Amino acid sequence: MSSDHHSAYLARAVEALAPEGRARVDELLVQLAEAARADERVVAFAGARQAEVAAGRVDPGLRSNLTEQEVAVLLGGFLRIRDQEPRDDVADWANAVVALLEDALAALKDKGQG
Repeated sequence: MSSDHHSAYLARAVEALAPEGRARVDELLVQLAEAARADERVVAFAGARQAEVAAGRVDPGLRSNLTEQEVAVLLGGFLRIRDQEPRDDVADWANAVVALLEDALAALKDKGQG
């Protein structure tokens, strides 16, 4: 799948969030920002996702200056959300973020090997 396809998936997932799902996503992203408060790029990532959900639309892709390690940590967190979240709309949103993070991690690994 391409990054553009994953961005479209994230856009659909954000649009499909029920009001309760939006509130749950906001709660999860606040927890992420609090846990990562020492890493301003991870906090910025959480803030960008909050803005997307609040606006009901996404910025194409997950442009960021995250390191490979930061992306891997975020990926683990979003995988846990996806796998453990009882709300289907929130789990689907997390899965869309996972797809983009997987793309970002692969790109960073390719860049590191080049």
